[in-house]
Amino acid sequence: MSHDSSPWWHPGLHADRRPLLITRNRILAGLRAWFADHDFVEVEAAALQVSPGNEAHLSAFATEAILPDGGREPLYLHTSPEFACKKLLAAGEPRLFSLARVFRNRERGALHHPEFTMLEWYRAGEDYDALMQDCAALLALAAETAGARRLTFRGREADPSAPFERLTLAEAFHRYAAIDLLATISPEGATDRDGLADAVMTRGLRVAPDDTWADLFSRVLVGLIEPHLGQGRPTILCEYPVSEAALARPSPRDPRVAERFELYACGVELANAFGELTDPAEQRRRFEAEMAEKARVYGERYPIDEEFLEALAVMPEASGIALGFDRLVMLATGAPRIDDVIWTPVARSRAR
Repeated sequence: MSHDSSPWWHPGLHADRRPLLITRNRILAGLRAWFADHDFVEVEAAALQVSPGNEAHLSAFATEAILPDGGREPLYLHTSPEFACKKLLAAGEPRLFSLARVFRNRERGALHHPEFTMLEWYRAGEDYDALMQDCAALLALAAETAGARRLTFRGREADPSAPFERLTLAEAFHRYAAIDLLATISPEGATDRDGLADAVMTRGLRVAPDDTWADLFSRVLVGLIEPHLGQGRPTILCEYPVSEAALARPSPRDPRVAERFELYACGVELANAFGELTDPAEQRRRFEAEMAEKARVYGERYPIDEEFLEALAVMPEASGIALGFDRLVMLATGAPRIDDVIWTPVARSRAR
């Protein structure tokens, strides 16, 4: 039965989707049990926040609170529970996880949904290598729970029990694009737009006059690198340039890169992790730079959560990660679309 011709609640279509949704529930229960066994406490973050997040290319859903006196205050549905979870780290929680419904505007497709479930977890006093080990355990658990030996997506496979590939961004740019990425970044983290543009043009990719260094970086990553990641086994892509890691601390090994990694399987990005930045002044500077870029591209900016910056000042050293739970279920079940593993997908307008 066609997804396009019938709504998700049509009995025939639901019968096709139901085995995937029951597997979703089983994976969810398995993850909760794993976190409980590893001394994590589950927390619930309020969906309504004064700031939805301050990344330039994340778009939020805006609303407002009507106060008892009739006054109005702007609020946003969060794009991640990150700010709330870090406030709980500041409050003293040493290990926590959240299965949060999050909301992102401008996003809908096979791998994107405007409302989805984000699994985030944090470890106070531990580095982000511990999160890589967590990822290996959770991917294997999801596959085992689904009765699958491999994660699959549209003809691509990855064995979650195999040792993960670990690849730096510099290595990936060299291997798949023949570009010396770090040569376009100064020791202070400043980026050389023209130097990267010259290299990108030699690879046959489009370069527009108004492209920033970040635009070119993303074009190479998406076009030439991501299709190779997570093939046969999951890939940890790590050591992102500092300018591409607004919430991560710089690497002690090389100040040009940050303690950020992304997890890929079957060419699909599953998770984004940080060794967390805890310097409120530096975090404010990065947020303001991100919002300036957002204003340039989209003509809007989001407020900065001042309480979050206050909490950073007392937050312990920590590592944290956000994993797209629905995408994990997709790969464990072999579903081709994210809508197939969401119990009640967001409605589309009948007029479209």
